[in-house]
Amino acid sequence: MIMKTDWKEALLHSGADVAAAAEVLTASSMRIVLVVDDDGRLLGTVTDGDIRRAVVAGFGMGSTVSEVMQKNPITVREGDTRRKILQIMREKDLLHLPVLDATGIVIGLEIMQNLVFDAPRTNPVLLMAGGFGRRLHPLTQNLPKPLLPVGEKPILETILVQLVEAGFSKFFIAVHYKADRVREHFGDGSQWDVVIQYLEEEKPLGTAGALGLLDPSVISVPLLMMNGDLLTRLNFGQLLDYHAAHGGSATMCVREYDVQIPYGVVQGEGMQVEDITEKPVQKFFVNAGIYVLEPKLVAQCKGDQAKDMPDLLRATVKGGGKVNMFPIHEYWLDIGRIEEYERAQIEGADLFTS
Repeated sequence: MIMKTDWKEALLHSGADVAAAAEVLTASSMRIVLVVDDDGRLLGTVTDGDIRRAVVAGFGMGSTVSEVMQKNPITVREGDTRRKILQIMREKDLLHLPVLDATGIVIGLEIMQNLVFDAPRTNPVLLMAGGFGRRLHPLTQNLPKPLLPVGEKPILETILVQLVEAGFSKFFIAVHYKADRVREHFGDGSQWDVVIQYLEEEKPLGTAGALGLLDPSVISVPLLMMNGDLLTRLNFGQLLDYHAAHGGSATMCVREYDVQIPYGVVQGEGMQVEDITEKPVQKFFVNAGIYVLEPKLVAQCKGDQAKDMPDLLRATVKGGGKVNMFPIHEYWLDIGRIEEYERAQIEGADLFTS
């Protein structure tokens, strides 16, 4: 969604107090205050987090904003390209960048949400984050798998940011194991200007059971569903367009998986050898843990009944429904074991931090 803003609403004189900065943050959708001098030159920035940290540190709401602001903030210049601005935002994990002229006067404010959204997506997203992550012990003894860091961010935050950049704004997160940790990290989603609601699994419900916790009345368009332990460069917009073009009750993302037999395979007729293939490679399509589901299919899942996605889709096919495959050729990694987590640390630094 494009955020319609007047960046001048974020300006505040350095002599103002913290209470005035809080009022600007409350009144504006930009979630940042640009602290300036008499000439409009940027002196610093203030966010909601800065104010909260200042209060904890003993500053009162009557303190001057210059006492709590972030001095020497990262900025861009007039004429910098969209590509350059986005690169800086991603490298520095920023949602805003003040734009300055050659003399340091504020002339604009770049907001990531406006740079990355080409078109909003009304489709709700369900992220599965309730698993125990037993194969990743001891890493998951005190931390749920989706919160394990890859680079500087938890896995699930990387997923969320990708989806936000793709235009999605309504999220459901299914939680069970250490659910409070997930809630504490993501909150209501306002940090990313999205809405996050939680589906609490009182008992493990498998990979599809959380669908029964959704209110069918709020699912009026296809639902995007994804496991919370994946790293991928999949184009989610293309996936939804593919689903719409091909019809059907569901679309399952699949990944080609090769298995090499480490021996020569013999084909024969009776007791006679007809051919020998040395170490052949067999190709399969495997479930990639990403789906698009029609509202009618979601509505069929009721209550807190344990169910796995393969069972749901198999029953759909047997019942005459159509389930499409969407092959993923982009980067994809399921972080289910220590080996994959270690691989993610190496590859993720290049693929998901810039």
